[in-house]
Amino acid sequence: QVQLVESGGGLVQPGGSLRLSCAASGFTFSKESMTWLRQAPGKSLERIGDIMSGGSAIYFVDSVKGRFTISRDDAKNTLYLQMNNLKPEDTGVYFCNIQGGLGPMGPWGQGTQVTVSV
Repeated sequence: QVQLVESGGGLVQPGGSLRLSCAASGFTFSKESMTWLRQAPGKSLERIGDIMSGGSAIYFVDSVKGRFTISRDDAKNTLYLQMNNLKPEDTGVYFCNIQGGLGPMGPWGQGTQVTVSV
């Protein structure tokens, strides 16, 4: 069955970096667009950006443009989110999913917690 497992989160100081990973299985990863989302405390889920099957990425949150980079390794069935110059407002639980025409279409993983704090 389809499985998405996020990892790589943690506690980091403002200005620091983290790289999140999303290990995918149970489907043909290389053929699917993927998405990263996050949920800050007390807020709704926010779509950060997508990466298409060809590797091109698009970002939907202005505050992460230039700081976050979505990439994929189809040979490893893994999605990545490189986050640089992290800010306290980046704190939240980060999720990956398969991006369908109507939104996320895969099962939800447990997410990975990112906390940006001094």
